[in-house]
Amino acid sequence: MTKRRPVINFLEQRIISPVKQFIHDSRAVGIVLIGCTLLSLIVSNSSWSGSYIAFWEKEFHIPIPQLQLPHSILHLINDGLMAFFFFLVGMEIKRELMVGELSSIKKSIVPVIAAVGGMVVPATIYILWCGGTGFSKGWGIPMATDIAFSLGVLSLLGKRAPLSLRIFLTALAIIDDLGGILAIALFYTEDINTTYLLLALTTLVVLTLMNILKVKRHALFFIAGIVLWYLVYNSGVHATIAGVLLAFTIPLRKIDKLENTLHDPVNFVILPLFALANTAIVLPADSGVIFSSTVHHGIFLGLVAGKPIGIFLFSFAAVKLGIGTLPTGMHWKQLLGMGMIAGIGFTMSIFIATLAFADPGIQLIAKVAIIGASVTAGIAGFLYLKLLSRKKLHASILAAKK
Repeated sequence: MTKRRPVINFLEQRIISPVKQFIHDSRAVGIVLIGCTLLSLIVSNSSWSGSYIAFWEKEFHIPIPQLQLPHSILHLINDGLMAFFFFLVGMEIKRELMVGELSSIKKSIVPVIAAVGGMVVPATIYILWCGGTGFSKGWGIPMATDIAFSLGVLSLLGKRAPLSLRIFLTALAIIDDLGGILAIALFYTEDINTTYLLLALTTLVVLTLMNILKVKRHALFFIAGIVLWYLVYNSGVHATIAGVLLAFTIPLRKIDKLENTLHDPVNFVILPLFALANTAIVLPADSGVIFSSTVHHGIFLGLVAGKPIGIFLFSFAAVKLGIGTLPTGMHWKQLLGMGMIAGIGFTMSIFIATLAFADPGIQLIAKVAIIGASVTAGIAGFLYLKLLSRKKLHASILAAKK
């Protein structure tokens, strides 16, 4: 035992502790997702490309075919594992609506209006480019804001970004996610099976009654949740919506514990797998095909320009009309910078792109546009807010000297 102890101490100090510190760093999720995306793009365009892409698309045998379950690794991730991501998002939305930043009209009105602007303007820009074409269905792609990435970029600024800015971005991103979820449910659903849909609604009613009756055996919620997922999956509505519906039925007192339990598996296993699988794309030798596409222009401009413009203008109108006020310690220039960072669409944007376009070629263009726009928006927002903080510090020093 004494000989093994130094080895255990070494592992604890040099490997386990640094990993734990990294995981609890607010920037970690964004860094991991960036790393997975770069790795996936590099491997996809290397000599291992064929094997790598074939791995994600590999179909597996389902013992009981009548069950109609996801039949490939890619589908298992997008339709199955991502339900846990949406379950986590759903719990965040419920908590914020019940007791958090969105729990009162006074607290939530400006972030809500800002989020609406951040969805309407990007979608409008996309429609201006692609409306009337066969690609118009992609309007939902630039509406999204990636919570993990955007907050990760904001956290890089440290104390240069006030807490009010982080809270505002969190509230906005949550409303944005809710908008994305509704868009998926209402506009990216085809071939509805009414029998399965009615059975899913019945299961949802049962789950709601379990919450009202304060059922203490919470394993029953998850058993019913699995049934709900299966019914939604076969109803024609995207299966991940089941994760959100289940989250809304979970007792509020249990949400914090469940969020803590799911945070690491979702952010450091499921989302990286999603990034690896959905960015396994082979870039064409002639990149002009991508960068001359109206789909690329619509998505890129929607995220990079539409997000900050929509968030800023709608917030400005809300304040000037007396509907609400900006949070204490936050000013308009900071709001504009935050709006730039909100142009990081990534996870939800890529997810909607896989639903909007069946053609792999158009999906490729959309994913390249999303990645490029997210990188541009993140860098632009970070540099802009960093420059603002330097100017503010310089002004404070000058004022102190006087």
